[in-house]
Amino acid sequence: MLKSFTNLVVCEHCDATYTRVALAPGEVARCGQCDAVLYRASLLDVDRWLALTVAAAVAFVIANVSPVVKISLQGLHSQATLWQSAAALAHGPAAPIAVPTALAIIVVPFMQVSLLLWVLGHARRGGRRAPGFRLAMRMLAGLRPWSMVEVALLGILVSVIKLSSMVEVAPGAGIWATAALMILITIVASRDIHWLWEFTDRGRPRGEGRS
Repeated sequence: MLKSFTNLVVCEHCDATYTRVALAPGEVARCGQCDAVLYRASLLDVDRWLALTVAAAVAFVIANVSPVVKISLQGLHSQATLWQSAAALAHGPAAPIAVPTALAIIVVPFMQVSLLLWVLGHARRGGRRAPGFRLAMRMLAGLRPWSMVEVALLGILVSVIKLSSMVEVAPGAGIWATAALMILITIVASRDIHWLWEFTDRGRPRGEGRS
């Protein structure tokens, strides 16, 4: 079994190793060698972080079940949800980017929100560590660069502007939910998750080994 040292932090730029110390709200820990940011103090406690994650989950559901835009032309009406917009790419010249698009704007945000609900929900109960905690934490760190809800929202807005000169375009509830999701996913998924290791250590039974 490999031993993990959750009290240490390694600079990702120069590999210098430091002992993690508690920071006051607003403080930032920097590397003494290259001045890179090591970690920041979290402004959210577990309860607030979990509440925002639940809100992100609600926004995600609305964005995928409610129309993003509604198009009208000569009495004909059409509408599409975020998921339908990604699926539509598979039936045209843009088919090769259909899967990456679905991953970046639907699958990855879904996994981020689900994993955060899982680890934060357990952490809230007396600092307990969720089953599969280590794997969930690694996945959260790995998924962070692949969430691109803001790119999807920008693409939707550009499309609405271009189509508005030819057809009637009305924003649906989905576009507002996507905007809310973009803000919330940035807040909840960009937090420094490393402090959860120390926080959940408090709720572990004494004598429990580390892997």
